[in-house]
Amino acid sequence: MNPGANKGAATHPAPMSEARIIPITPRATPRPPTAGQWESRLTASPPLALYVHFPWCVKKCPYCDFNSHGVRDDGIPEAAYIEALIADLEGALPQVWGRRVHSIFIGGGTPSLMSPDGLDTLLTAIRMRVMLDPMAEITLEANPGTVDAGRFRAFRQAGVNRLSVGIQSFNEGHLQALGRIHGRADAIAAAEAALTHFEAVNLDLMYALPGQSLAEAEADLAMAIALAPQHLSCYHLTLEPNTAFAANPPAIPDPDASADMQDLVEARLAGAGYGHYETSAFARPNRECRHNLNYWTFGDYLGIGAGAHGKLSSHEGIVREARPKHPAAYLAARDTGAFVQERRTIGSAELPFEFMMNALRLNQGFPRRMFAERTGLPFEAAEAGLIKATRQGLIEADGETLRPTTQGRHFLNELLMLFLPG
Repeated sequence: MNPGANKGAATHPAPMSEARIIPITPRATPRPPTAGQWESRLTASPPLALYVHFPWCVKKCPYCDFNSHGVRDDGIPEAAYIEALIADLEGALPQVWGRRVHSIFIGGGTPSLMSPDGLDTLLTAIRMRVMLDPMAEITLEANPGTVDAGRFRAFRQAGVNRLSVGIQSFNEGHLQALGRIHGRADAIAAAEAALTHFEAVNLDLMYALPGQSLAEAEADLAMAIALAPQHLSCYHLTLEPNTAFAANPPAIPDPDASADMQDLVEARLAGAGYGHYETSAFARPNRECRHNLNYWTFGDYLGIGAGAHGKLSSHEGIVREARPKHPAAYLAARDTGAFVQERRTIGSAELPFEFMMNALRLNQGFPRRMFAERTGLPFEAAEAGLIKATRQGLIEADGETLRPTTQGRHFLNELLMLFLPG
């Protein structure tokens, strides 16, 4: 899945006259400084979140390019993996010491394959090692077919307060085409059980599925709306490299049909009271996913687990980290403590793109001050890209807030390319 996939690739951006203009003009000097000529100087740490990756699934779906692995015959080495996660967290503590963690997201893979006792052990260990906000959002991803009401109840008792359920579709044929292990009845039962035990529930849906019609996409939406979750994530299916679908592509709706489906998603969910606050995210008022908002506002996050990525800021700069992808390699790191496989500093020239790649996913945009607060660069470092985006009608301003226009949202990839270091 690619939440940032462009809509309507066969159409063209609107003329400039149809977009409002950001009050940004080129400087009087012939060549304003580029981002690479500025030095990043952060004055305060951004908010911090924790991401925990659980890499196992019952089986790998053909569209999935996430770091997930089908369960082997000998099962999941749950106890050893949780020990490794705790050791990984302990090794990372010096980088986040004294900072409050505002949210935890346990993703995968299928984290709901974890036993409730194992999850309780993990969350207890996290609470003992980091300064966790008492009101922290703690999300667990779950797939229908791997849970029952009793399991959901136990997850809630362990401390999870938000559940994200991978429904994808309520259509039996489409679920089979996607390689899902659950059917329509499983999806409905899982959603209903989640809503019984959790006050915050997200349902994942996909559209532009193999052979899907507009009426079938509308039927999926109608079922999701009838269930009344607090949050919905609606993703456009894309054929990602290194997936089974990429190797053997199914027949999917053409760009115009996909665009009609996206229009339908936005209109139906708006009519049902869901705010479209990010490219693929819709929520009831004040029920947005706080963990994901931290990503999109260029906050910090520590990532632990096989293949987990992190972004951490300090007075020395902003770094990105990655853990070993394969579960066996990650488990082997327990013996050496070498959990961080890659670590690199984000250069000043890259920071405008890195920031915009996240912040411009937000339909309401971001305040100008946030760019300096989260990158350590003056706002002028992004000026060249903003001027180009303005001239192309892809960004607009409302006072101190910058946001993508409708065309900017639909052509997000083209918009982001304007901020690549040149």
